Amino acid sequence: MDNNCAYCMEGELVAKFGIKICELENSKVYLFKEQSHKGRVIVAHKKHVGDMNELTAEERGAYFEEVAMVARALMAAFKPNKVNYGAYGDTGHHLHFHLVPKYADEYEWGGVFAMNPDRVYLSEDEYAQLIDAIKKEMDRE
Repeated sequence: MDNNCAYCMEGELVAKFGIKICELENSKVYLFKEQSHKGRVIVAHKKHVGDMNELTAEERGAYFEEVAMVARALMAAFKPNKVNYGAYGDTGHHLHFHLVPKYADEYEWGGVFAMNPDRVYLSEDEYAQLIDAIKKEMDRE
């Protein structure tokens, strides 16, 4: 655990950019507040590691199963044409993946998604509706 890490400490550090949806066995799932891509989430590993290669093969496999399960929930809930995946960690040294639903003929289709385009923020009710839709599909898994 790192006291300066948003994913380890949660609270105000995460609240700057995300809303916690749930905890899975190996990861935590957050709705990304900036919603230029409807349904964008982050799946962060529970262990404070900076790279997937710091996990055992079993831990890595379990984590990627959860990433895939969340992606399937996004596909079912929002019907994007594709889900893009991003794992950077240049500045935030905690293993996490951005799952970014992409929609044909919409913002950034055919290109790399912006880390934070700072374009679309929602009301508390709208965030709650997205979270409910994601949870509903995750519960079906």
